Amino acid sequence: MFKKILIANRGEIACRVAATARRLGVRTVAVYSDADAQACHVRACDEAVAIGGAAPRESYLRWQTILDAAKASGAQAVHPGYGFLSENEDFARACAAAGLVFIGPPPEAIAAMGSKSAAKALMAKAGVPLVPGYHGDDNDGALLAREAAAIGYPVLIKASAGGGGKGMRRVDRAEDFAAALASCQREAKAAFGDDHVLVERYVTRPRHIEIQVFGDRHGHVIHLGERDCSVQRRHQKVLEESPAPGLSAARRAEMGAAAVAAAKAVGYVGAGTVEFVAEELDDGDIRAYFMEMNTRLQVEHPVTEGVTGLDLVEWQLRIAAGQRLPLTQEQVTMRGHAIEARICAENPDKQFLPATGTLQVLRWPPHVSFVRDDVLPRVDTGFAEGDAVSPYYDSMIAKLIVWGADRAQALARLDAALRDTHLVGLHNNVAFLRRVAASRSFATAELDTALIERERDVLFGAGALPAEWAAAGVVAKTLADERAAEDADPWSRRDGWRLHGGAQRRLDLERQGEALAVHVQRLHDGGTTLRIGEQGWPLLTRERSGVDGARFDVQLGGERRTLAVYRQGDQFSVFGAEGSATLAEADPLAHAGDHAGESGRLTAPMPGKLIAFLAHAGDSVKRGQALAVMEAMKMEHTISAPRDGRVQELLFAAGDQVPEGAELLRMSE
Repeated sequence: MFKKILIANRGEIACRVAATARRLGVRTVAVYSDADAQACHVRACDEAVAIGGAAPRESYLRWQTILDAAKASGAQAVHPGYGFLSENEDFARACAAAGLVFIGPPPEAIAAMGSKSAAKALMAKAGVPLVPGYHGDDNDGALLAREAAAIGYPVLIKASAGGGGKGMRRVDRAEDFAAALASCQREAKAAFGDDHVLVERYVTRPRHIEIQVFGDRHGHVIHLGERDCSVQRRHQKVLEESPAPGLSAARRAEMGAAAVAAAKAVGYVGAGTVEFVAEELDDGDIRAYFMEMNTRLQVEHPVTEGVTGLDLVEWQLRIAAGQRLPLTQEQVTMRGHAIEARICAENPDKQFLPATGTLQVLRWPPHVSFVRDDVLPRVDTGFAEGDAVSPYYDSMIAKLIVWGADRAQALARLDAALRDTHLVGLHNNVAFLRRVAASRSFATAELDTALIERERDVLFGAGALPAEWAAAGVVAKTLADERAAEDADPWSRRDGWRLHGGAQRRLDLERQGEALAVHVQRLHDGGTTLRIGEQGWPLLTRERSGVDGARFDVQLGGERRTLAVYRQGDQFSVFGAEGSATLAEADPLAHAGDHAGESGRLTAPMPGKLIAFLAHAGDSVKRGQALAVMEAMKMEHTISAPRDGRVQELLFAAGDQVPEGAELLRMSE
């Protein structure tokens, strides 16, 4: 086994690798960019080396700098994690030339499977079914458009060297093909340094099922079962689970054998994933087509760990050190059901627009594990409370993994874990994930990549805590803070106590832009009532003892709830069983028109790089027309006109870094 390894990555995967290395007695070296100097993965490792600027091309993609750091630190091997350099054959070769072990497959296997088009050609020779499409090397736009027409719309454009949904677009009409192709190629070039794409028939109601494979240097290859990753947004995974619901034993064996054959065909070593797109047949069975092979560890590997009880990172280290696979195929067993939810900094109600900001509150479920655990909720994260989420990297904050004896128990545990996961300070998808998991389609395992769109009515703009409970949470927190700050002398308290009779106070709150006047009355008998408009309830609040000091038992009328309330300045974040709500103390004297005229401006919804303007000064534009393209968190985002008008002036140039809220162009009526 190695004595020291360098982890050529960041965030939760770097922390994940460091945890296993520490358990095995292997020392670790972190690398970090300027933006990550105080990041969790730096603290998780034994040593750390600065490698450059915040942008990936200035740091995590500078493989010569990383190799220099590895040699200077005395590391014997390099673990690439996933993303960045993990599927870069030149980096793998450079590691070997520098006398370092690359903890991954041989460069030849990366080359063979790293290109989607090359991998499909190899699979075609092996007789593995492929989705009909064009997988050639000629990427001339006119040729690709003709191939798309021959395949028949809808088609899917995919970055040949890509993954994670980057450089991928569904195209439904011929007139949209050229713009989608250009966007895919830009995104692929930025993310992978390669703008080569392929075009395939878009499978209607596709399921995304992948097989985890492992190979050693002694010619042995096995698989560790499958994962269903069908629930996606923007071609990126949201929820993953193992085993795949409804997959017959015969189909599982067939797909596993195909995945092993694919790995053996390229002399595969280490962890890899063979991905299939599947469509349901009339008899309820599925037909699976080879899609691609990811020559690295996957983000969703914890669900395989959950059902097998294995540590896949440990397997990677042992195999890279020359050891044999720890198990034969016959010795691999699977039990129960595991589900992973990807917690991201994004706004689901605004087309999953990435968000940046500071994690003012980051609280996980009680008894959560930050290492492999087969029963209790597990969290893999690269963030701690108080950390900032920057625009330079992926939007994922953490992965929440649960296990159950069966899928029903795993779903129940997932709902409970998401309910007790509290993030404050930026937009996030925790409440959305909870709604997805509770949706009819997911609960009944009617899975495909269109699930989110199909369940749109119940997934978006819902799940908020009722106004009376949100207000009760604010009252409970306000009274508790006042009691903590003031003397026990009743004459100096401000909670409504009077020597004779009762007293009333008013809290002016604002929720999603709407005013909420809350009246709290202390009665002469010591009781309290809460009133909103014409409706009132008896109110009892009691602060629960705990480490965070933010939980309250609240009784409103005849019902009781446990609420978690966090306060930052004049803003309250209230979490309850039904959902959450954010309220702010409002100034009743503030002028309602202070922000008049702000609507209708074309502003940057997040910090990022301006890729291109799609209109020129003097152009007349219509509401909803695409006007600009920005890149943030490794994805492109199209920004549309907020109203009809005429473009007066472009305020930035392509390539400029733009802060959130900056006006991109001026429009006249």
